[in-house]
Amino acid sequence: MKKVVITDFAGGNIDIEKNLLEEAGCQVVFPQTQAQDRLIDAIADADYVITQFAPINAAVIAAMSRCKVIVRYGIGVDNVDLKAAAAKNIPVCNIPDYCIDEVADHTLALALDATRQITPSANNVRNGQWKPAVSLSQMHALRNMIVGVIGFGRIGREVAARFKAFKCKVQVFDPVAAPTDIEAAGCVSVSLDEIICGSDLITLHCPSNDHTRYMINVDSIGKMKKGVIIVNSSRGTLIRTEDLIAGLKSGQVAAAALDVTDPEPINFDSELLKFPTVVVTSHIASVSAQAVRKLREDAAGIVIRVHNGGKAINVVNGL
Repeated sequence: MKKVVITDFAGGNIDIEKNLLEEAGCQVVFPQTQAQDRLIDAIADADYVITQFAPINAAVIAAMSRCKVIVRYGIGVDNVDLKAAAAKNIPVCNIPDYCIDEVADHTLALALDATRQITPSANNVRNGQWKPAVSLSQMHALRNMIVGVIGFGRIGREVAARFKAFKCKVQVFDPVAAPTDIEAAGCVSVSLDEIICGSDLITLHCPSNDHTRYMINVDSIGKMKKGVIIVNSSRGTLIRTEDLIAGLKSGQVAAAALDVTDPEPINFDSELLKFPTVVVTSHIASVSAQAVRKLREDAAGIVIRVHNGGKAINVVNGL
């Protein structure tokens, strides 16, 4: 019987996947761990691996003796060493078409919270203060803003469309997307430098990799408009946290709205949480009952496809 190892899953039980995989004739093992030694023990003889946040690094992949596919619960695959997997001829697959609307909606919620300062105002009322929580200069209408969208994949496109409904100017940078596609969506195709220097609000929708990791740092923040708002519902490692804190202290960054942090979970004594104009949610942008069910069924479906002799789909490491 072929062995499927599901390394970890934040949703608790794995009944949906387990039932599907066992019906297909697989044995399912669920160590629920991110510890390297336990991962290596669990996956050494695995035929298939499904993972969420566990670090599937070169050492873990080196221990795989017969793995035919690694499937990531989600869109991003930054916890998997793609090169190491490719070197062992193991395809790495993601679930690219789930949670698109959820993340786009959450991004707009974060942006509206940051521009209208909803959370600090609500906290004021809760604390018995019927008065503005911030200065007049920190209250904005999206219509009067230039929004910079970094990344024009499935989620970035939906985010841009939602911002367009608020009648703001939307600038987009994506080195892969065709400028004609960006223009056809009613947005302006610009360089990354133009996004950084010319936006009132910047929202991040790109993967974390060698080209993008810590792209929001002391240098890029220094080029931004004074009073910029930064929104991130993609990956925490796109932003260097200490540089964001410094920008907030100086006033260069007026507000930040984040669903992801670095590290994650956030340190609960982090200075970031002391700024009234910062809102942080707990990596929930992708969550809805429908999205999570699709995620789980599709992850199991890729394994079953390979198990039945088919070719892996949604492969992200060039195999």
